[in-house]
Amino acid sequence: MKTRGQHPLDRYSRNEEGTLCIDVATEKVEDLYSHFDRFSPHLRRDLDQDLVDYLSDCAEEIHPKPFVIRFTFSHTVDEDCIQRIQHSISSYFDYLIEKKRQTLRNMNFRSGMFLLLGILILAASVMLEQLATSNTVMSNVFAQGVNVAAWVSLWEALATFLVDWFPHQRQIRLFRSLANAKLHFLTYASTPIERIPAPSGHP
Repeated sequence: MKTRGQHPLDRYSRNEEGTLCIDVATEKVEDLYSHFDRFSPHLRRDLDQDLVDYLSDCAEEIHPKPFVIRFTFSHTVDEDCIQRIQHSISSYFDYLIEKKRQTLRNMNFRSGMFLLLGILILAASVMLEQLATSNTVMSNVFAQGVNVAAWVSLWEALATFLVDWFPHQRQIRLFRSLANAKLHFLTYASTPIERIPAPSGHP
């Protein structure tokens, strides 16, 4: 039970070096993977979505402090299985990084289109005001409408960048920390085996 004033990081245990641990305890290795492709080879399987959400939530809570991911199974896992889990964690979060980067590219394109459209509409509004020969109510309403449309488009471009860009960048940093995290493997009464994943290629 969480006591008043308890720091959120107090919920996490630490290893011998004092590094925070994200603990994952399960009966067997297969529990780490999606049940929809349970018959696929481990290297081709997707991680279980509940596991991905759990790791992501923990990494967000711990960030920016370093952490390790500690797996505990009911039986000893062999070296080949350890390598497969290591590859699965690294490659899956690298995949999520690439998805986020694609989202950012689409967002930047959308923001650029709104910016260009806003500039063109604003230029058209200025030209209409200069060329207007009458000062009727309808012409004033139309000119004001074009002007408002221009600023709405410009604001959309700015808001897309300011509001959406930073959360996506934060998620990329979190996924990168998970892809590059050190892995520990335990059985219910063993000493940890530490595995350091190969560089993911994402700085």
